[in-house]
Amino acid sequence: MKRILLPAGGAVLATGLLAAGLAGTANANPDWAFDTMAKDAPSAVAVAKFWLAANNHTNNLAKATPYTWETKATPTLNAGGGYTPDGKPGTIAPIGEEKKSTSVVKNINLPRTIGKVFFVDAEGDLKWCSATSIQSKYRNLVATAGSCVYDDKKNASVMDNWVFVPAYYQGKAPFGVFVGKQAYTHYDYTMFNDRDKDYAFVTVYNGVQVGGGTPKQVTKADFDKYTGAKVVDEKSITEAEYKAGLEKYGQDGPYKSAAVDPKVETVAKPADAAANIEKYIAEGKDGVKLVGAEVVKSVYDAAPSGLENGNKFERLSNLVNISLEEYNELKAKKASGGFLGNLEEVKDAKGNVIGWTKQQFYVKKWVKTTTATRYWVETYYVIDGFIKDTGRLGEAVGGQGFTWNQKTGQTVYIFGYPADAHPDGNKAYTGTTPKWCYGKTTGKVYVSAAEKVEEHVGLKCAMTPGANGSPWLVKYSSAKRLGYVNGVTSLFGDQDKNGRYDLSTSAYFDGETAMIYNKAANVWSGSIVK
Repeated sequence: MKRILLPAGGAVLATGLLAAGLAGTANANPDWAFDTMAKDAPSAVAVAKFWLAANNHTNNLAKATPYTWETKATPTLNAGGGYTPDGKPGTIAPIGEEKKSTSVVKNINLPRTIGKVFFVDAEGDLKWCSATSIQSKYRNLVATAGSCVYDDKKNASVMDNWVFVPAYYQGKAPFGVFVGKQAYTHYDYTMFNDRDKDYAFVTVYNGVQVGGGTPKQVTKADFDKYTGAKVVDEKSITEAEYKAGLEKYGQDGPYKSAAVDPKVETVAKPADAAANIEKYIAEGKDGVKLVGAEVVKSVYDAAPSGLENGNKFERLSNLVNISLEEYNELKAKKASGGFLGNLEEVKDAKGNVIGWTKQQFYVKKWVKTTTATRYWVETYYVIDGFIKDTGRLGEAVGGQGFTWNQKTGQTVYIFGYPADAHPDGNKAYTGTTPKWCYGKTTGKVYVSAAEKVEEHVGLKCAMTPGANGSPWLVKYSSAKRLGYVNGVTSLFGDQDKNGRYDLSTSAYFDGETAMIYNKAANVWSGSIVK
């Protein structure tokens, strides 16, 4: 389920503006959404080998860095109001809860269930977040933040090569890596990046370990023919080095380039627009293109209304009949700025509502896209080795319980792998070993318009990014190393503006969260090793 999202106010191809309007049909959607990650055993094996295969004696796990795109320092999170649960509270016992313990432990023992999730983001970089194993029917479920699973820069698609590594330490995976099979989260998060729903539950295949063999450098041709474990090492180079390598090896050689970080800006109408109008519309010229941009009615009304080039309007507006479901959905979007058009109820002579319409407004816009170029050279390695099944996640490390619609003000423990520096540059953590915070959550909600947050739970905590996705455990027992997941770290705040993170926030776990958890907790995955 790959979702294609078009942001409000974004550009659409000019041919649609100049020849016809845009129309759409909305369908009712469930509160939950899921996406397939590694679709089958061969795909999952390839993902495991990607992370575990050694390259110059270092695997990709050790090369990853904390994922911070969605966890940069936020504006002050304003506290106010309170929480309104959407039903009765509920709990699911942890794996191993049936084993009673009478011992008293004064120190805080770290849970065995926590670890890191690793993935490749939209930029092609190796990244990680924090996460935990959680109770499920098939002992195969991971809880983390939705922003550690879905990439906003890829139109809400799941991250590539996604795995969970419990008890991770310095590139080592003592229980193996657990490859993601299916990701479940709230529909509003995947479709609208609603951070009030920033959580995800991922089913994983049995763990695997890959070992044996020494990396051997080979030619590109031999690398392409090899069917076993293989790794590409990339080294950034200059444009001059790229051109020299390209001249020596040709387009199929190891010297590569790619456009990155595209930027779109509005420009003035070109002097030769009239003579080349069709080219500007269809493919652009000298990087400039004529497109149609959706605008609000006031901007539309201010645009020229006459004809240009004989038959091309400067603006366009279409009135479209829609269903009640689409009307209600667009009405909610309009309230938050997500829909720019007009909505109307159609009434008969007696004042009865007999239909609904939407009207969107478009004007011409000249834009130019510019991109930077990245250059690199590839070195190719093949590796002979073995792959071993390490069993189900819950049997290897256990699984935390789950709870929802709980009162705030309870004592919560957060366990994660903070790594990034504070906003002032101070680097207090390395991300090598897990850390913890604890305290009572606030009774007020935290709000940030910039991050689309209206109802987050807050806890005073000095952790930094890298800890995003960390489980929030209530009723945690150090003797059993078990508790109940009642949140996952979503945002970090610097409330006193001293350059240090002092607040972690999480989505409030309610009945909708429980429904999504229940969907994921009943999905089987199995082994990927024959």
